[in-house]
Amino acid sequence: MTPVSAVRRYLDEVLGLPTRLARGWSDATKLPYYLQHAFHYSRLAINGKSVVLAVGTGEERHSLSDIRKWLEAVQTYTEQPVVYVVEALASHERRRLIEYKVPFIVPGNQLYVPDLGFDFREYFRQRSPIIGTWLSPSAQALLITALLQRPWQGEWQPAAMGSALGYTTMTSSRVAKELTAVGLSTPFSVGRTRWLRMEFTAQETWERARPMMRTPFRRRVWVMNPGEAIDSPRLAGFSALSRHSMLAEPAWPVCAVTLAEWKAAADAGVRELPAPMDGAHEWQLWNYSPALVPQQDTVDPLSLILSLQDDEDDRVLIALEQIGKQLPWSKV
Repeated sequence: MTPVSAVRRYLDEVLGLPTRLARGWSDATKLPYYLQHAFHYSRLAINGKSVVLAVGTGEERHSLSDIRKWLEAVQTYTEQPVVYVVEALASHERRRLIEYKVPFIVPGNQLYVPDLGFDFREYFRQRSPIIGTWLSPSAQALLITALLQRPWQGEWQPAAMGSALGYTTMTSSRVAKELTAVGLSTPFSVGRTRWLRMEFTAQETWERARPMMRTPFRRRVWVMNPGEAIDSPRLAGFSALSRHSMLAEPAWPVCAVTLAEWKAAADAGVRELPAPMDGAHEWQLWNYSPALVPQQDTVDPLSLILSLQDDEDDRVLIALEQIGKQLPWSKV
């Protein structure tokens, strides 16, 4: 299927917007040579309004600043909105294009054409069964643990998994109800044991659950010379990210500890600094165990993504995208 056909199918079948394809875009021949070869051009009527589609060639990956500059140049040759069409966009790329006010379509996923009043930036996320619902920390912890199992287990027992993480049977039962209420799972019984059957693949479950998940830590504190106050704390934040990417180590080592561990450390004499200083350590106080995946010195990749996903540094966002490509379902 050609990119333009994919756009038409997405607009028509998924969003219910009628389209009509015109024969090419005659003004494309008036463009400078470099712009003629930067994109493939088509003219399309969306819900009766005409736009020019500038389809990425895919031959070479260009920076968003170059794409913005080229599209702005193309726009000077037409009064119709010029819409960038691309097969896929990383989350930080999508945010940057929206900041630039660059209209774009990712067929099957995202549509941002503000000139025509269309702004469906995260279409599939909008279909969450309960809009605005947040998973509890325990539900987030159990779901992440289930998602990172190798191989992926579409059916699992909340009580057994919860027990391994230190949760009571009552808490695990509450988690099962949460995951069922938001449409991610269906409960069933084997004898007297309650199980969950996931409704989607691991990747689809993560994509649907992610908008309902929050950063795992409540707040951060800076401490000096923590010594052995915490037994083998997991690296978190930028310290963990540096282990999985080319980013440099942060000025202050970052570790994740539970609220209970922080209380015990404070009772043992560890004091919070009023501000970071040379030789300090940053501790993130987590709402659930930072050690969901055994035999690692860093926190799990999904919690790491959630803890840094709102960072506006492009280097951080690119590193997070790299981690996303290393997730179990990305290696299949």
